[in-house]
Amino acid sequence: MEPQLLHTVADGIATVVIHHPAKRNAMTARMWRELPPLLERLAADSAVRALVLTGEGATFCAGADISSLRQRDEDPQSLAVAAEEALAAFPRPTLAAVRGHCVGGGCQLAAACDLRFAEDGALFGVTPARLGIVYPASSTRRLVSLVGPATAKYLLFSAELIGTARALRTGLVDEVLPAGELAGRVAEFGRVLVSRAWLTQAAAKECASGRTDRAAYWTERARAGGDTAEGVAAFLERREPRFSRPGEE
Repeated sequence: MEPQLLHTVADGIATVVIHHPAKRNAMTARMWRELPPLLERLAADSAVRALVLTGEGATFCAGADISSLRQRDEDPQSLAVAAEEALAAFPRPTLAAVRGHCVGGGCQLAAACDLRFAEDGALFGVTPARLGIVYPASSTRRLVSLVGPATAKYLLFSAELIGTARALRTGLVDEVLPAGELAGRVAEFGRVLVSRAWLTQAAAKECASGRTDRAAYWTERARAGGDTAEGVAAFLERREPRFSRPGEE
């Protein structure tokens, strides 16, 4: 099978799989180009309430396919940044499910997700210093906001890989699961995300990214659409709430 991005939608969760196992799921130039329009299509699907990004088999993503760096007619770094920004801007919660290596461009994509769950033994690294590449400013800022200046400098200066224990301690990952339990935990947490109010999630995602000017807008949408009333009623009646889907409120 050619290197490609595979995707499925089931039970409100879109799953995007980086599929290039011959090169540990390294992203080709074509795969970088295809990610933003794929995300746009999934964002337009009202059935999608959350998105999971993962890699085929035992590896998340080993970064960019180095052979694509030799293609002078396009800038792989610009393609990677465009894909990263599209992932960060996805309007519903995003979760990276990480096994094995999550390195270079792979770590760039994982950092652009809202949350990162990893299987114990996964390895993380930001490796442009191995190649003499200047890491993009936007990606550097995102890494700093995630793990803090000291850890970001450690990763960028050294290009060393870190394990799940340090990744968890520094905030690079949110949960570490024993071998064999990652898929089940991601599915379980995905069901939690789908069951919650998407308007609350959308507002929180915007505010967490630094945009705080639309808090009143989201509050009014939740009230006008009935999600606030439904949430309160469900709590008082001791039942699961039936929140609106995107486009229904």
